This record gives sequence, structure tokens and C-alpha cells, in this order.
Amino acid sequence: MAASFFKGRDDGVELYVRLTPRSSKDAVEGVEQAADERCHLAARVRAVPEKGKANAALEKLLAAELGIPRNSIKVVAGATSRLKTIRVTGNTGELAKLMMELARR
Repeated sequence: MAASFFKGRDDGVELYVRLTPRSSKDAVEGVEQAADERCHLAARVRAVPEKGKANAALEKLLAAELGIPRNSIKVVAGATSRLKTIRVTGNTGELAKLMMELARR
């Protein structure tokens, strides 16, 4: 199940995230499976969903959790939705390993 919350690309990986804004803490909560059997990484941020603040907080959180520069992470789809597609640029193999480690937390 964990491997399906992201997919490899030539320039990195695409990651599927379900974001909960206005949370009491910033945290990655692991991989969840939706009713339609698609998997996503569950994340929470304290930021409000206004003017991209929650998306920016998510990018910052993922950069910290993965130990990579924030400028290599970008929301590419779902900017105004809870379900988001995140592009992480870098070495695909190394990023895939980081994604699997993130899923085990």
C-alpha cells in the first residue's frame, strides 16, 4: 500500500497528500487509503487555508521531514483542495527511499 502514495518521474517523484489545515500541530501522520482505494500521505498544518498559507506550510513541513531543500518541493495540483499532488525534484531513487521511510513513521 505505501508505495502507491507516490510515483517516480524522470526528475523526482510525485506525492499524493491529504492536507488538514488549522490543526493543533504540524505533522505527517502516515499513509492512508481512501474509499476509492487510492493512497495518500496524511498531513496536518497549523496554517489557515488562505492565500496559499497552508500549501506553503505543507511544503515547509515536507522539506523538514525529508531533509531536503524547500525549493525542491512544490504543490502542482489541488492548490485549493485537501487532496494535493506535490512534485519533489531530485534523484528519483533517493527520493523513493525517503518516501518509503516517511511512510514507515
